[in-house]
Amino acid sequence: MEERPIISVRNVSMHFNLMTERINSLKEYVINFAKGKLLYQDFIALKNVSFDVKKGEVMGIIGFNGSGKSTILKIIAGVLRPTEGSVSVRGTIAPLIALGAGFDPELTAEENIYLNGAMLGHSHDFMKGKFDEIIDFAELRDFIHVPVKNFSSGMYARLGFAIATLVKPDILIADEILAVGDFRFQEKCEAKINQMISEGVTVVLVSHSTDQIIRMCNRVVWLDHGNVKAIGETEPICDQYMHSSPS
Repeated sequence: MEERPIISVRNVSMHFNLMTERINSLKEYVINFAKGKLLYQDFIALKNVSFDVKKGEVMGIIGFNGSGKSTILKIIAGVLRPTEGSVSVRGTIAPLIALGAGFDPELTAEENIYLNGAMLGHSHDFMKGKFDEIIDFAELRDFIHVPVKNFSSGMYARLGFAIATLVKPDILIADEILAVGDFRFQEKCEAKINQMISEGVTVVLVSHSTDQIIRMCNRVVWLDHGNVKAIGETEPICDQYMHSSPS
């Protein structure tokens, strides 16, 4: 009997209401809202998307800008709820999406490690035991007591990555995360994810780098304007994708 997929995406559609007029102040917004004069355009980010991911599989999601890649990741991670359809997930998820989003910019790196750890359900003692590992992986030993508002975007994301990958999840969801920092640190992140893959972690990866997708993924989903254009083996689909143009 075939094992149930660890992620099952069924007929998922996602609509967003985009405001079509310019509002210059909160007062103007409230007046127009009260009069029922706010105009919206229905934007369809995903249209009837379905696919499965097997346990231990590394699934890549490719597509040009605006194809719905990040939206489907956020739906799988539970950040967004689809307008239509359903997503079934079996196991714990570590979402590497908008790294450091839970940081308090006024707090130091040290303080944010404990804060972020608490948000992820880890005890103070657990985070204390992992503190040096986090700081050394993020390469921020000289910046422990610096408020993260003074960090570069790369430093911010490196700290977020080090915390998010601290505990092995069942599923890792990564959105362009391997673009974090310089080339050497990107290699370090990829090595960390490959280690997790070797330990049986299921990975869903969005990346603009087709080389990276080919190197890391067993299968790919190609999204085009919110539609599934193709699902299957990585190299032939990536080859089609690379020789196509945005429509």
